[in-house]
Amino acid sequence: MNENVPIIDPRHTMLLVMDYQSAILNNLPDSSELLSRTTEAMTLARSRGVHIGYVWVAFSDADYDAIPKTNKGFSAVAGSRRLALDSPDSAIHPAVAPESGDLIVRKTRVGAFSTTDLAQQLREREIDTLILAGVTTSGVVLSTVRDAADHDYRLYVLEDGCADRTPEVHDLLMQKVFPNQAYVISVDELPIVLGD
Repeated sequence: MNENVPIIDPRHTMLLVMDYQSAILNNLPDSSELLSRTTEAMTLARSRGVHIGYVWVAFSDADYDAIPKTNKGFSAVAGSRRLALDSPDSAIHPAVAPESGDLIVRKTRVGAFSTTDLAQQLREREIDTLILAGVTTSGVVLSTVRDAADHDYRLYVLEDGCADRTPEVHDLLMQKVFPNQAYVISVDELPIVLGD
């Protein structure tokens, strides 16, 4: 880990667990190790007073109907009715289940900010630092890194708390793209940036 990575103030930090849903995790070759690492990060974060938040994607009938045909990816979702709001496949995976007091926001597009009140809820909690874990690296993580940087958050991305269907894309983003806007760390390095 780069020695210039700043120490995190847990009182003003949230670990965002993004799109950890069965329907999305099932697209990975093996999600068990990813779930284990993210659970480890969440347990450590909770023990240090870091806030935990969840971003998940799910659609009501009205949400499907509001997706325009011009949106290539989401018009396909609307046509298939995937990730329906009350479907078990769209639920947050039980291995990383929310606890009382955790922040939960539902989105209807890729990034965590664009169709949610996440920014407002983070301001209300005085959060200025985000630790990101998500599936997929080229989807929710990439979109959220870009948007969160534009919202002026200090960002940390858990390299092994994220995954992509294409490992080469994951590696490229972690090594070449995200370091321009975020500190890329491993779950094993999380205790160090939390002050151990």
